[in-house]
Amino acid sequence: MMRLKILILLFFARSLLTTGQTDQDLTKYVNPLVGTDSKYELSNGNTYPAVAMPWGMNFWTPQTNKMGDGWCYQYASSKIRGFKQTHQPSPWINDYGAFSIFATTEKLVFDEDKRESWYSHKAEISTPYYYKAYLADYNTTVEIAPTERAACFKITYPKTDKAYLIVDGFFKNSYIKIFPKERKIIGYARN
Repeated sequence: MMRLKILILLFFARSLLTTGQTDQDLTKYVNPLVGTDSKYELSNGNTYPAVAMPWGMNFWTPQTNKMGDGWCYQYASSKIRGFKQTHQPSPWINDYGAFSIFATTEKLVFDEDKRESWYSHKAEISTPYYYKAYLADYNTTVEIAPTERAACFKITYPKTDKAYLIVDGFFKNSYIKIFPKERKIIGYARN
């Protein structure tokens, strides 16, 4: 009798799980910000809002903490320092080969402590397939959508003659070269 009850239960469970699920967008139930209110001293969650394709080559994330800090994004922070390309599986393991980009206006600042910008969660959208933030100090909006091997960025600047995109390879002997005529940037980031 118990075996029959289990079979009936499994049949109904399978029916519920497969009915109408083929065209339903389940990503609307995912909030990448869950688990980001964490810090080294009181570890809970230990996640960052990854913008990535399943099994993608790398992830992109907004960066609220300085480079080298395993907790690259903390929900309680009110400033963004960059948008980091990352391979980091966990804050406890940290990262390798990372770099970031950042959109500024009016002044060109390379020091990550001085270039950070105020942002608000009210002007932030975070999904597994899209991220958007408004950087108040520079009046810019940065949007990220993942691809299989990288990401597409859309950066909206205010009307100005001084709009900049900073590519930051950080502190480990990284290299970058810009080819303006080809509209191409190449480089590498070391561990």
